[in-house]
Amino acid sequence: MMVQGGYVVYENRMLSSYEVGVGPRGAITRDTHYELYFQCKYSGVSLATLAIDPSANADPPSIVASGPLQVELRLGNGHCVAKGCAEDEVAYTSYYSAAVYPVTKVLTEPVYVEVHMVGRTDPNIVLVLGGCWATASPNPYSLPQWDLLVNGCPYKDDRYLTKLMPVNGMSGLAYPTHYRCFVLKMFTFVDPESMAPMHETEEMLLQKALLTPQE
Repeated sequence: MMVQGGYVVYENRMLSSYEVGVGPRGAITRDTHYELYFQCKYSGVSLATLAIDPSANADPPSIVASGPLQVELRLGNGHCVAKGCAEDEVAYTSYYSAAVYPVTKVLTEPVYVEVHMVGRTDPNIVLVLGGCWATASPNPYSLPQWDLLVNGCPYKDDRYLTKLMPVNGMSGLAYPTHYRCFVLKMFTFVDPESMAPMHETEEMLLQKALLTPQE
């Protein structure tokens, strides 16, 4: 930028880069060199009026902030009330409240699990479930344990594979990438010595909830 004879002058030069392909016995390019010079001149002594009419309904910008990230796990309890309804489609329309726990489930009955980000409005955050397992106590490292998800995929040695559910079809989600859902079939732990069912409360625990920027 410079001032010349009552004018403010802005000028710049743009140079194009070119891509080079490298092979085992040489390198090539199919791009040409390009250079562009441009200049803008504005009067430094006159006045100009700029009018801005912002939309009253414009969405506020997303809040991007650093700090601790928190996730919440909850169980869906939506049920079909009409003929032809798909249980998977309505299961996540309502959830068990903390007051009704522990929740009793029959063996092999589907358990609809949702994990979501809490208190974040950054659309560039993507929640990825790295691993999820169940234990017989609230201690996440207690034994026995049973894997539900391993490296984001259903545990392949389970006869009833955990099913990952799409969140795109869930209505009312402001940030779909902040949500992950899966379905497991209810089970009970077995005593390793007597091979008898333990009939204890299983605690589903989230481990390695990976929070990554969206590509």
